Amino acid sequence: MKRYLTIALLFAGFSAAAFAQGPTIDETARFLAGMPVGGPLEPLTHDPAWQEHAAAMDDAWSKKQTRQIGPISAWMQTNAPDWYNRTGTMYYMFSGPDFLYANIFFPNANTYILAGLEPIGDVPDQTRVPPDVLGPELAALRQSMSTILRFQYFITKDMRAELGRGSVSGTLPILYVFLARLGYTVIDAQHVTSPADGVKITFAAPGGPQQTVFYFKTDLSGGNSKFLQWCAARGPGVSLLKAASYLMHGDGFSGVRNFLLNNSRVIFQDDSGIPLRAFPKNWRIDCYGRYVPHPEFTKYWQPDLAAVFENNPPSELGFAFGYHWQKDRGILMVCTRDAPPRATLVEPAPAAAAKTERPKTSRRSRGAQPPAATKE
Repeated sequence: MKRYLTIALLFAGFSAAAFAQGPTIDETARFLAGMPVGGPLEPLTHDPAWQEHAAAMDDAWSKKQTRQIGPISAWMQTNAPDWYNRTGTMYYMFSGPDFLYANIFFPNANTYILAGLEPIGDVPDQTRVPPDVLGPELAALRQSMSTILRFQYFITKDMRAELGRGSVSGTLPILYVFLARLGYTVIDAQHVTSPADGVKITFAAPGGPQQTVFYFKTDLSGGNSKFLQWCAARGPGVSLLKAASYLMHGDGFSGVRNFLLNNSRVIFQDDSGIPLRAFPKNWRIDCYGRYVPHPEFTKYWQPDLAAVFENNPPSELGFAFGYHWQKDRGILMVCTRDAPPRATLVEPAPAAAAKTERPKTSRRSRGAQPPAATKE
């Protein structure tokens, strides 16, 4: 009974710390992340199932740090330090619970707004979970995160299947894991219902200011929804698009595409985000890495984007990004609104031009190389 009362109070806006005898939200986050934890959960860390979970998470996170977190952070600090250090609002549509990449690219944002179709879910008091259930639930959590830890994206149906088996479910436990593994203290979590069903989590780095991440379960298809209107009231921000299923290449998601173009100062994306042809002429598009066709998405091939890369020899980005897992096939488009053209501007070949008015494009070589990523 107490377990369900804890959940109810959490989603009424109260921290689990309200129960002095129960684990805090931060302790729960660390426990789920397989990290050392004190308090009521400490005895459970001696369970072989938890120790197996912790070892597997340590190994997966170490590889993620080497292959993605370190290289992307280094690349951003070298090539886009102003955006890397930017505060304010950060938008990540089609994200699911992927707070990880939102934070790697923009670690100093005051407010992160994530949106997807995945449900919020539950995180019950782990001290109330039967011992024979603990291992399978931790294994399901680990499996639900396996693709984003090995590659760069979630497979939604797999995540739903794994986290639909027990009491630990939905996006909430994954958000907790990322926050704990990134070194943050989780301060509070509240259920919100406006502008959509969601969760608001407050967190902070040691000695740092409080930051907030929202995750909303909402359908991004259609036009200018209440959710997008709520986002627009937060003012212009920075945006990330990754493994976005090429949804904004058609008219069915024109509302969110137009929102991002009207409310982003910069958009970091792979080719699955907003197509090059959709950017107005006041946007500058700097392209990095290589543009390589993915066998599952050949119908979304962009000849005008390919022409940008054909004018320059390919160079590795230094990390995999988007749907490709190989680091030598990473593509990153840095799309900046109302920015002057680069001195190294390279226009696509006329034969590939899709419009008479085009965004300014350039194929940029990298500066200092980020640490080499190990091939998966």
